[in-house]
Amino acid sequence: MKTKIAVAKGDGIGPEIMEAVLNIFEANEVPLEYEFVEMGKSYFDAGHSTGMTEAAKATIENLGILFKGPMETPKGKGVKSINVTARKVWNTYANQRDFRSLNGVQTVFSKAGININLTIIRENIEDTYGGIEHMITNDVAVGRRIITRPGSAQVIRYAFEMARRKGLKKLACGHKANIMKLTDGLFLETFYEIAKEYPDLQASDIIVDDLCMKLVSHPEMFQSIVLTNLQGDIVSDLCAGLVGGLGFAPSANIGDNISIFEAVHGTAPDIAGRNIANPTALLLSGISMLRYLGLTAHAATIENALLYTLEKGIHTGDFGDRATKSSNTTEFAECIIANLGKHPSVGGAHGQPNFECKTNADFQPSKNKITVSDPDVKEEILGVDVFVEFTGQPKELAEIAKSKLNDKFQLIMISNRGTQVWPTGSIYTELVNQFRIRYEKTEGTTLTQKDIFNLASEVSDAVRVGSVEFLMKFGDKIGYSLAQGQ
Repeated sequence: MKTKIAVAKGDGIGPEIMEAVLNIFEANEVPLEYEFVEMGKSYFDAGHSTGMTEAAKATIENLGILFKGPMETPKGKGVKSINVTARKVWNTYANQRDFRSLNGVQTVFSKAGININLTIIRENIEDTYGGIEHMITNDVAVGRRIITRPGSAQVIRYAFEMARRKGLKKLACGHKANIMKLTDGLFLETFYEIAKEYPDLQASDIIVDDLCMKLVSHPEMFQSIVLTNLQGDIVSDLCAGLVGGLGFAPSANIGDNISIFEAVHGTAPDIAGRNIANPTALLLSGISMLRYLGLTAHAATIENALLYTLEKGIHTGDFGDRATKSSNTTEFAECIIANLGKHPSVGGAHGQPNFECKTNADFQPSKNKITVSDPDVKEEILGVDVFVEFTGQPKELAEIAKSKLNDKFQLIMISNRGTQVWPTGSIYTELVNQFRIRYEKTEGTTLTQKDIFNLASEVSDAVRVGSVEFLMKFGDKIGYSLAQGQ
């Protein structure tokens, strides 16, 4: 009985490395059936703004598994990355990337005898990858960083389950909650709430800049790390550098209904069509996919053949001993095929399931799922931040802001680029032409949305209003941050 999956060959070197990997699967008689789908640069060029045809979308949603090569998003055409779009549209909320030292792939750490075996779990659909950006003035661009409690809980619980399933003892949360107290603060708070359910695992947290320093100095300190999307993207590429580069970095994007396995390196158009690309990252991603599908014996056999091949010094032109002849893509795959059934002397694979198959392709939702962690939480409007375009001095803007007051509001402060400039500040603070005016409610007042918009409308009579943000209280927690210096 074969499992049918969707396969997208990708752009640039994608078709070559995908052919190599599928040939290895065929030689090992992996029970998969492939339905090839149309995605990538050529489909952007053909006018598909999402980078895929409707038929491809329907096939992937029907099968629940996508195995894809690297894909290019055309530059300068105002289109979104097909890679990011696919992950977000299908809610593949957990990106798992396993990094380990490979015998035959020399790094500064392997030369020093330091063995790396590390898993990064990256939140995959939120954060700045929403791409929600606006020019507030000609000089000021703003991007929304969206971190949600349900989204954080999904990926963090996945990370704990992964760590337990792999027999790990430690899971760390990388964050920047010392600065981004609400967004990263929410992620970190959720981490420790969920950690209570896993007393067998040592949960800890580390500020992301300190994490990066420690990863390049003592990577053996860590077993698994969970991070928000942007920080996870950066840290996972850093970890790829520790083990030889993106050519040795598998990637799995896990969702409840659809999962994507892909090589995350580029399309390398400069070598496309020359049959010299390294297929290892895509093969490792394919091995992860086999484990996810429960084909653990096939995964172990192929992984052992790859490790044996690397151990024997077989290499493509991008790595390995320069004094020995490099193999092209086809030759490298043929060597792996010839070594099926052989085992490396160190680091051999086994049938352990590194993934729990969560994909349920048979489930066809009738509507979008909406998750609210606490629908009964008490909400209260405490005030408003009005962002305005202004080129005068802070005290001049304060006089304008005061002139718009009514008995429901009091003027609290004015900031510029997050730093308070009124009622106190420094003459040395350099300003741009976008300010934030913070109004809070007067004692004993209850505010409504209409009160907020009426005040913003009054302010707009004097200065151009770029945006408005409510100051909220949820339960007993304040839902906004103070300005620097406030």
